[in-house]
Amino acid sequence: MNSTTLENNPLTSTEACLPKNLLCFSHLRWDFVYQRPQHLLSRFSKVAAVYFLEEPVLIDTDKSYLAVSKREDNLWVCIPHIPSGLEHHQIISELTQLLDFFFLGRNPADFTFWYYTPMALEFSQHITAGLTVYDCMDELAAFKFAPDALKSMEQRLLQAADVVFTGGNSLFKAKKHLHNNIFSFPSSIDKNHFFSARQTPPEPKDQASIKGTKIGFYGVIDERFDLSLIEKIADSHQDWKVIVIGPVVKIDPAQLPQRSNIYYLGPKNYQELPLYLSGWDVAMVPFLINESTQFVSPTKTPEYLCAGRPVVSTPIQDIIDPYGDTGLVSIAHTSEEFIEAISFWLTSADKIDWLTKADLFLDTMSWDITFSNMVSEMNQAYITRHANHQELINLPYITLSRGA
Repeated sequence: MNSTTLENNPLTSTEACLPKNLLCFSHLRWDFVYQRPQHLLSRFSKVAAVYFLEEPVLIDTDKSYLAVSKREDNLWVCIPHIPSGLEHHQIISELTQLLDFFFLGRNPADFTFWYYTPMALEFSQHITAGLTVYDCMDELAAFKFAPDALKSMEQRLLQAADVVFTGGNSLFKAKKHLHNNIFSFPSSIDKNHFFSARQTPPEPKDQASIKGTKIGFYGVIDERFDLSLIEKIADSHQDWKVIVIGPVVKIDPAQLPQRSNIYYLGPKNYQELPLYLSGWDVAMVPFLINESTQFVSPTKTPEYLCAGRPVVSTPIQDIIDPYGDTGLVSIAHTSEEFIEAISFWLTSADKIDWLTKADLFLDTMSWDITFSNMVSEMNQAYITRHANHQELINLPYITLSRGA
């Protein structure tokens, strides 16, 4: 038995029995943007060996291999390298062989399979894990370039999963009838990290050189990003400096609006984000309202608030409820309303009541609490699946205990 103390992590129960390893199947790269998978799996790595299996990289070689690199204590990133030019079924065959190779000398019953992409079932469904979790953080089928088979593969995953988590309440409402053990876990926050922005640390050089009122956004710049809205905000007030931070994916960078007061600062690492936030006057969520944003629950919303930045957002459902309905975030349905809301926050002399209310709302939110509650549901699902007591005794497990 491996007994590990989790400091500053209030578990919902003093003990939980789960497989001692976790294999995550992800459509996202570990080194891309630090978000939900990294927050949760970093915490799992404190109590289990975590392997983060990314989608394959196509290379000019005649032999497939699995590159494994250690990123944190007890956490490894695994990247399949597959010869380019193969047909889809050949790629799946190569991935299947690599996964079988991974399990040489390992017992799948010792593993939790944690899925972010249902497409991974194509090469993993022949292996039975000790526990299967589907953390449905987005409606991937609605995203640009989504595989045609994604919806049917998700149906299979929902049948195979012992427990399902959703990344927001709107996604939970859309999926709850599809599984009898499904729970909503909206995006949470690392409060200490983002609260540091209120201490007015020095801004990074590339932003410090930009003088004036700063309206900022960070995140992935893709088909969800409202380019026209950004353009209108910049045109409405030449003295406003529009700061855009993040990688550009799935859209042509040439399409990004170019103005003298729009600044694209590129991707930044997670540790740097509070430093940039500290210099903003207003933060924004300028998302289009379409199929790809119908179920999004942006992690940046509570992060902005924790940093003490007023927030203006387009009417994303998981921002309206609860942030808009409680007056913590301004919701704008048109570009004119968006600009008016920014102006309101810039001219608001007293934000103390708003910030006090925001802090009270965030008081019960943290990735530690989310992780703890997920472990509780996983534990129950694990016990239910292995209802025979003797079978539980014979299965490897970890024990999670409260911090001292």
